Amino acid sequence: MTIGYRKKKGQKSIISNIDLHIEKGKFVALLGKNGAGKSTLLRTISNVQKKLTGEIYINQKEITSFSQQELATLLSVVLTERLPESQLTVFEIVALGRQPYTNWLDRLSEKDTQKVLDALELTNVLHLKDRPFYTLSDGQLQRVLIARALAQDTEVIILDEPTVHLDIHHTYKIFSLLQNLVKKTQKTVIISTHEVNLALKLADTFVLIVNEGLYSGNASELMQQNAFSSLFPKELISFNKNLQQFVINKI
Repeated sequence: MTIGYRKKKGQKSIISNIDLHIEKGKFVALLGKNGAGKSTLLRTISNVQKKLTGEIYINQKEITSFSQQELATLLSVVLTERLPESQLTVFEIVALGRQPYTNWLDRLSEKDTQKVLDALELTNVLHLKDRPFYTLSDGQLQRVLIARALAQDTEVIILDEPTVHLDIHHTYKIFSLLQNLVKKTQKTVIISTHEVNLALKLADTFVLIVNEGLYSGNASELMQQNAFSSLFPKELISFNKNLQQFVINKI
């Protein structure tokens, strides 16, 4: 597959020759420096953005052969865009995840309501369900958005930089939450992040965008290939195999 952007005078390729397989029930971390194409890759594999060439399959079926409603029952997305201003409560925000299943009146059945409550409980925000969402902290809001994706009840959840506005404490809580969700629900969670050392500790497998190409595998496989060492400029940051983490080089 090739990903990038279509323009009036042609197209701009960002990453070519992508050959990637992601297993069910894994916590997958997508790593790469700024501008490497992480968000573009996530938008493409979630069909938010059209690929330039190639094919994407979910459960052996090409992604463009699904209707929008069918795809919404298989794949949910948490992007970095802020929610528009409204008076919606936390429960109502999370209940939006049930739209692929509700009737045209958007009425929640008992099953829908229970899915919403279960998602709120799994993300530890059930006590906030009646709060207007605009009163939440950034950390609370990220949990609510993850709860909305859980309520959508998809096999795959894709998150683009979900901790970008959070401090280290709340960043760790979100990563730990996602790790536990994978273990409890066997859903596949794919997350792009700059928190590389935290991802190394908690994720199952990794996709690295390096020099307009990809590496994928678990930490041991990628260390054997010296893939982590290619992720950032060596004069600034290096990968320490003994510590299994990135370290800042002395200036």
